[in-house]
Amino acid sequence: MKYSEIKKKTNDEIDDLLKNLKKENYNLRFQKKNGQLEKTGRIRQVKKDIARLKTKINEEILEKENAKKNT
Repeated sequence: MKYSEIKKKTNDEIDDLLKNLKKENYNLRFQKKNGQLEKTGRIRQVKKDIARLKTKINEEILEKENAKKNT
């Protein structure tokens, strides 16, 4: 998922997507531990998507704080 796609999403969509990705990350790690994982690159992709979502959330928080300071 690209960051430009994440920018278009609402906060609720981002929260739901983040929860789903965290669950998927857990399941992928579990599969890897048991030797059942076929697509090993998916773990890396999920981690990066989680980081992108968290970045978006933190940017919004900083924007709100800066808006409060400026007023």
